[in-house]
Order: sequence, then structure tokens, then C-alpha cells
Amino acid sequence: MSTSQLHDGPHFFKPLVQEIEPVHFSLPKDGTVAIAYPIYSPDQVHSTLIDYMWHEFNYVIEEGLTYPQADNLTRDEFVHHWFHSFCVVAIKGGVDLQKENDWDKVFLGTFYIKPNYMARCSHNCNAGFLVNHLQRGQKIGYRLGQVYLKWGALLGYKYSVFNLVFVTNVASWKLWDKFKFDRIGLLPRAAILKGYEEPIDAIIYGRDLTKVDPELLEGLS
Repeated sequence: MSTSQLHDGPHFFKPLVQEIEPVHFSLPKDGTVAIAYPIYSPDQVHSTLIDYMWHEFNYVIEEGLTYPQADNLTRDEFVHHWFHSFCVVAIKGGVDLQKENDWDKVFLGTFYIKPNYMARCSHNCNAGFLVNHLQRGQKIGYRLGQVYLKWGALLGYKYSVFNLVFVTNVASWKLWDKFKFDRIGLLPRAAILKGYEEPIDAIIYGRDLTKVDPELLEGLS
């Protein structure tokens, strides 16, 4: 599938390329070689990997600290949510996405990209990130953030908006600060998170995707 087939109906921006090629990178902590794949349809990955991603997302929902959802998603709900527009799957090098595998060991993380607003504002995108909880601590989120900065613009998006980055999610806001996102707003008392007696504020982040310094993408090939 090409990038031109990403959106249903008329849209107000065009991808910069016809095809997005997978990118290779190594994890900063131990040098593990990994590949990030562009995914246009759930048919591109093995059903057991979708199952694993689904359970990982529900695991994060149950943690109650980073996503606004309170109830677990059904498999169909997850597929619609995560694969609705475009997503990225990162796994250890040499693993076939379309064959069954020990995903707890080789699946590193994933994120989706989709319009944050409809129609005439659809060139502003949003993303959601998920790191395999068994693989945390390897700076996988950093690499996924780099791929997002690289591919967001190639898909034709001009600007990125993150609506809810909870102030308690230190790893997340430190990452977006490092990638030179702007703090364009604050939503007071935005979320009732597990383990907190009072509602937590959320930062709204924004960034121009057409002007990404090359040094921010170092390590991708």
C-alpha cells in the first residue's frame, strides 16, 4: 500500500513520498538492532502480534497513568483505534512481522499517527505511543519519537499536537522537551489517575513537523 491510500475521502494535504521504507536503528542502551515498519493495515502483521499489542494497550490502561481510557478495549475496538490511519511497529531485527513469534521478547513498541482534527484542519496530526512493558528502560520511546518526527512530515502532516501529556508522566514530557516541542497549553486538573488523590494537569504540546533539525534524527538509517 502507498501513502496515497491512507485517507478515506477528500483530504487537504498530500504525502511527500509514494512509499515509506522501514528504518533501522540500534537501541542506545545495549546496541540491539531494531527495525521500525510502516503499517497501513492490520493485515500486514500476524494476528498474534495484534493480540499482543492489544493486551499491552490494555495493560497500560489498567496502570491508569498515561492514557485517558478507563476501561479495557475489545480487540475490535483496539484495532480500529490503533490501525485506523497509519501506525508503526518496531521489532528486533530479523523478525518477520507476518509469522508467529515470541512477541514478549522481540516486540519493542508501536505508535499511531492520525489527524488530530477533521477535514480542513487534518494536516495537524496526533500520535499515541506504546512501549512493550517488558522492554522498558531501553530508550525505545526515544527511537519511536525520532521515527515519528521523520515520518510525520513524509505522510504530509505539517504540525503535531499532543492533547494530553500528564505532568506526572515525566518520561514523556522530558522526551518531547528534548525533541523541541513547544508547550502550547495547559489543561488544569485534566485527569483522575490511579494513585493520585487530586486530578492531574496535562500539558498540550505542539511542533512544526516541516522543520526538524537533522541532528534530532541521528541514529536512524
